[in-house]
Amino acid sequence: MIGAGYVGIVSGACFSEFGANVVCVDVDEAKIARLQRGEIPIYEPGLQTLVQGNIDQGRLRFSSELGPAVSDADLIFIAVGTPSRRGDGHADLSYVYAAAKELAAHLSGYTVVVDKSTVPVGTARQVERIIREENPHADFDVASNPEFLREGAAIADFMRPDRIVLGVESERAERLLRELYRPLNLIETPIVVTGLESAEIIKYAANAFLATKISFINEMAALCEAVGGDVHAVARGMGLDGRIGRKFLHPGPGYGGSCFPKDTLALVRTAQEHGTPCRIIESVVEVNAAQRARMVQKIRKALGGSESGKTIAVLGLTFKPETDDMRDAPSVAIIPALMERGAHIRAHDPKGMEEARKLLPDEVEYCVDAYGTFDGADAVVLMTEWNAYRGLDLEEMRSRMRGDTFIDLRNVYEPDEMRRVGLDYHCVGR
Repeated sequence: MIGAGYVGIVSGACFSEFGANVVCVDVDEAKIARLQRGEIPIYEPGLQTLVQGNIDQGRLRFSSELGPAVSDADLIFIAVGTPSRRGDGHADLSYVYAAAKELAAHLSGYTVVVDKSTVPVGTARQVERIIREENPHADFDVASNPEFLREGAAIADFMRPDRIVLGVESERAERLLRELYRPLNLIETPIVVTGLESAEIIKYAANAFLATKISFINEMAALCEAVGGDVHAVARGMGLDGRIGRKFLHPGPGYGGSCFPKDTLALVRTAQEHGTPCRIIESVVEVNAAQRARMVQKIRKALGGSESGKTIAVLGLTFKPETDDMRDAPSVAIIPALMERGAHIRAHDPKGMEEARKLLPDEVEYCVDAYGTFDGADAVVLMTEWNAYRGLDLEEMRSRMRGDTFIDLRNVYEPDEMRRVGLDYHCVGR
């Protein structure tokens, strides 16, 4: 595994659990040293135990030396970052191409080089070209094997996936990859075998479709608020249609994280570059950006039209529960906008405060528990639906607050319940 980030560590640990001998390689020597000690630099439920168990069994190793790992490998997975490129929104493939160039010289015997990172269509062809230019005599194939891991449920997703996608062009490559995933035959996991370009598009198309559902239900939530409807009833009525499904029909402050924002933007840019603009996905991106601004307006309106001089308790900073990932989290857009208008922010998150300090203004006050944020607060904003926030002692919260406003951006609580304890309750689409 080239790259010991989220995808590299999770995939490497799970492959080793399958019985494969895995080396995760990364240029960050400090990260590798931590991993060698069994310290995981990211929060993902169950990952610590999985990694340590396979280190102890001798199937999983971490190294900063690429050469020995590559020369011994049957399969090499490129799992480096592909962030949005500044300026144009395209995926930054510099790390992918650098990995391809560096590994080429160390290839020994037949090897399958696999793009595991999320990459735009055509990347596998470029990786193949780079390796052949660097090492014309190498015996290898390039494959595409996109990941479909949800942060917070990544191990379950890897061990019990909906499908495995293999983009291959040779029987040898397909055979090796099928052998690697053979343990999943026991649960009859569907394996989609296709060409390189189709495999690359599948990943982007899947993420873009899910993002579309989120933006769609957020637009319906705005309509419900305007006409007196209940978006939960609308979502349930839609979701019971088997052609639509219930998942991702949850209103809120918009999607975030490491995948949807960059993948939708990259798909838009790729389509434009090839003269086939994706108008629906362009709108999805626009709606998501507007949703953040709409949430700021909702909070401002709930506070009587101005947040100046108000103390706001924020519950949850990460883009979703069960992760410490702050990438494109709604809080990163909403909190600074409130602070620019004079709000004081007191915040808590079960796992994300260390990462939040790197991205949010220094003036944010962080509390050791949720209840500490309530002291003297004019309003509480529930930003991320961690389980720890679903059963709050509402009486105690109300007694600690100076004001009585509760803005629930995830619709965790029921309006009648909140009003019974004297809270001025605001939510999304109800």
